[in-house]
Amino acid sequence: MSRRVVVKVGSSTVTGADGHVDRAKLSLLVGQIAHLIEQGDSVVLVTSGAIAAGLEALQMRARPTDMPSLQATAAVGQVKLVETYAELFAEKGISVGQVLLTRQDTGYRQQYLNACHTLCRLVELGIVAIVNENDTTAVDEIRMGDNDHLAALVAVMVHAELVVLLTDIDGLYSGDPRVDSDATLVERIDDITDARLGAAGGPGSHVGSGGMATKVEAARILMKAGIPMVVCDGSQKNVIVDAAAGLPVGTLFAGGSAVLKDRKLWIAYAGRPAGSVSIDDGAKDALCLRGGSLLPAGVTDVTGSFVVGDAIAVMDSSGVVVARGLAGIGAAELKAVKGLKTSRIRMELPDYNGEEVIHRDQLVIL
Repeated sequence: MSRRVVVKVGSSTVTGADGHVDRAKLSLLVGQIAHLIEQGDSVVLVTSGAIAAGLEALQMRARPTDMPSLQATAAVGQVKLVETYAELFAEKGISVGQVLLTRQDTGYRQQYLNACHTLCRLVELGIVAIVNENDTTAVDEIRMGDNDHLAALVAVMVHAELVVLLTDIDGLYSGDPRVDSDATLVERIDDITDARLGAAGGPGSHVGSGGMATKVEAARILMKAGIPMVVCDGSQKNVIVDAAAGLPVGTLFAGGSAVLKDRKLWIAYAGRPAGSVSIDDGAKDALCLRGGSLLPAGVTDVTGSFVVGDAIAVMDSSGVVVARGLAGIGAAELKAVKGLKTSRIRMELPDYNGEEVIHRDQLVIL
């Protein structure tokens, strides 16, 4: 049965000990992807390594620290990286296309749908889409932050049946194996708990921006979408083929059934919130337990300068984000009516139309 598979490779998987892009490693990677395609599968490749390739091309000894230099390095490196992929895939008779994304491309609904259509059409044409964050233009406000999140989002966009994340460790351990000699590999996870997040630890390799924690967060997204994900060591022989065949490699985050559909997944994960609202315990119960909309009466604080239609985060009285949604009221107006019941608002502001802060149909409980 033909499947759509998203393969994500981290910087440690595409570079050698010297920090430069390792063509031999990429050749093995491409060979495995070509094998899946020969079996009838479609593959989207989310790849890191543009800055590492740029450092090599520009003969830089150290990664720049200022944003313009980082972006210039990425611009040079992205060309080198994709050229290498294109050459290796061409040897297998496979064409590639490049797609570069930021949160600005996915945070607005129409742009998100345009990206979905492009990726899906590439898949239909039998072309391997090579996806990366657009490091040449991204700044902190619109960065995905890591390619693990990007891979999860791409999987949702193309309706993938499997995601394989290649890293420099076997998978998720019960503790940090770098400091805990008793830590053991967890082969299957059906639910992500706070304990699992704690075991994921912090960043891993020095050449990448992610770590196991970002992979667990990616798994959280995919579990909501019902898409299974495997995290495994990219240096293992035929690891992608084995993961796709269901063999026990690394850690499998079981997909289960999709609890969120396309639009709600987009609301929850595609964009960066333009602001936030804090709510009282009564409003939290109404949202989380009774399926209600968020009304001004339950809002205790407002941050940001969002307008109607922007994505905003909803925080409880402890500061924990419990939901995300699309604002039905702009920040300026909400500050004037927060904490007030609708009847009182109508008395003080005759022009108020009674909009919900977030309508239930535009709200996702996290």
